[in-house]
Amino acid sequence: MPEAPLRLAELRARIERIEGTGSRVRQVLPFGLAEIDNRLPGGGLALGALHEVAGGGNGTVDGAAGALFTAGIAARTRGKVLWCITEPDLFAPALAQAGLAADRVIYVEAGDDKTVLACMEEALRHGGLGAAVGEVARLSMTASRRLQLAAEGTGSLGLALRRWRRQVDASDFGQPTAAMTRWRVSVLPSVALPVPGVGRARWLVELIRARAGESADFELEACDGAGCLALPADLAHRPAAAQGWRHSTSA
Repeated sequence: MPEAPLRLAELRARIERIEGTGSRVRQVLPFGLAEIDNRLPGGGLALGALHEVAGGGNGTVDGAAGALFTAGIAARTRGKVLWCITEPDLFAPALAQAGLAADRVIYVEAGDDKTVLACMEEALRHGGLGAAVGEVARLSMTASRRLQLAAEGTGSLGLALRRWRRQVDASDFGQPTAAMTRWRVSVLPSVALPVPGVGRARWLVELIRARAGESADFELEACDGAGCLALPADLAHRPAAAQGWRHSTSA
């Protein structure tokens, strides 16, 4: 091979190793909905990688939706789930309704984001867990790269849950991170039942970024007791809703 193409091939291989798009990221965790899985490289969330989730608004309602979406993902993994928090304000029965049983969760209460990230990185490097979740307000490129590399080394699933208790803390959410995917989850009005009661919650799930994939929006029913999402019955046969609204392609 000539010298220039050889150097180019080596450079591409180095970029793949840094970004985690090479052979180390092979297995995926499907959502079980073709409408979502078809948008993701490999047909699901890459294992051995970091993924980022946030609520769609600054209020506690949308923040809760992001947490439940994260719990649904973790519920579909095998093994214990380490959940690192800064304040003990999670409602375990709600996570259980999203499929994540209380006896599967190991909570680590840390004092600040820096400690949460350190605990999450250590968990990812250790391996052997279904998922490692870290609740953080800020996530720098450097910190996210460390988490991505730790996840790659063991094939673990890392979930960075962005939670903000002050509006100013949400200012860096638009900044780039090393996460393989970035999601935003907002609450939508639920559909009334034919009898008095509470309908299944609906979410607007936005796939803001998927490395080597496409961004899209999905209107979905919230996670059930097995951590699975579903298309609302009144949208299941609408092509635009079923396929997701395409926004852009990200490298």
